[in-house]
Amino acid sequence: MKRFWTLSLRARLMIIGLVGVGTALIMGGLAFFGALTYSVNRTLDNEALASADEVAVMVNENKLPSPIPVSGAQVVQVVDSQQRVIGGSVTADRLTPLLRSAELTTALGGEAVVLDGARLGMSEPLRVRAIRAGLASAPVSVIVGLPYGDVLAARTALRNALLITFPLLLGALAVIAWRVIGWTLRPVEQLRAGAEEISRTRRISGPGERERLPVPSAADEIRALAITLNEMLDRLAETQERQRAFVADAAHELRSPLASVQAQLEVAQRLGEGGTLPADLMVDVKRLSGLVEDLLLLARADADTRPPARLAAVDARDLVAQLTTTYRHARVPVTFQADQPVIIMCAAEELRRAISNVLDNAVRHAATRVEVEVTTSVDHDQAVISVSDDGPGIQPADRERVFERFTRLDDSRGRSSGGAGLGLAIARELVTRAGGTVALTAAEPPWQTRAELRLPLAPITITK
Repeated sequence: MKRFWTLSLRARLMIIGLVGVGTALIMGGLAFFGALTYSVNRTLDNEALASADEVAVMVNENKLPSPIPVSGAQVVQVVDSQQRVIGGSVTADRLTPLLRSAELTTALGGEAVVLDGARLGMSEPLRVRAIRAGLASAPVSVIVGLPYGDVLAARTALRNALLITFPLLLGALAVIAWRVIGWTLRPVEQLRAGAEEISRTRRISGPGERERLPVPSAADEIRALAITLNEMLDRLAETQERQRAFVADAAHELRSPLASVQAQLEVAQRLGEGGTLPADLMVDVKRLSGLVEDLLLLARADADTRPPARLAAVDARDLVAQLTTTYRHARVPVTFQADQPVIIMCAAEELRRAISNVLDNAVRHAATRVEVEVTTSVDHDQAVISVSDDGPGIQPADRERVFERFTRLDDSRGRSSGGAGLGLAIARELVTRAGGTVALTAAEPPWQTRAELRLPLAPITITK
């Protein structure tokens, strides 16, 4: 039962429908077979009793002929109370009664008795009925049997036909149901695909139809659901726009006072005023300025006001090599390796910022070292820039969550670890603008965390 609920809605609906139709067919087939059997048996019994009544009249009038005339293949016997045959048809045995004593009692009680043909020396069974006749002082029993083989053969043929037809019919219904249910659920699949597109692009505002779910033309529940979901997306878009505007305005307003404070602190440092206070404050001011710039970058990305990235062919090996030299005084050693040039399409400054954010995160949490490597993918269609560290690692469940804004895991909440939880979010935004992806993957010892930036390779130009 648990496995049933893990199937797709289309499969579950088809199974439920087929079970219902199959049950109805089986019950209908059994009812039809039973009704047909009852009708045929009753017809035979009525024919046998009618013949028995005619013979009983002849017995009562003491006009019993020998042999007793019958129609068709009927078998008629008249036996006395001692089970002796006193009359019969040409088709009947004149010495041995058709029914034994117990069978005769059952037949006289109003029930039909079916006899095996082999016992009577016949090729088919008989269905036998019996009635009483004659005087009360000398009662006799009139026994009439009708051949039953054709009826049994017809019943067997009908049963076999039903057993063959029902599976074929269910198979045809399964194909039809699969197509019909698929056609019926097509609007639901379109809603799912639209929601997946919105989730992938992380955009719910703007003029493009891809940012809203398709509304089916049919006036049904699915249309109502699509309209309701689109109204919800409209409200979310309004909320997101207000949030983005607030962040952008707040960050923009903070830039000038922070720049002023930073300039005053730099002057104080040069003049030697305030002791160590200007230097201590400068660290926090620079950190706050960086946070403001990050907020502005993300706000512009959300508003989609930034122009498309200016992609150019860049040697990822040289870019990363130059970047890693700026970490020669980092808290842990940062090593770099690349076997050959890897030409990619990107905006160099944006990629440098993205890699720097990932490197900052790795250096912040590494135990003893960080390694940066530039290679190509197995299919040789992407450049892979990996950053590995031997820090405490990140659980698989959190490897996607760390790319969300302001996300800080439990082991990095201390002030000493630095960071506002925007570095990896910005890295993903910048890499996505270049047509690439960034994700945390499983690392092999001695590394605990491995971040991979994948970017498209530059097209190969052939010069003649």
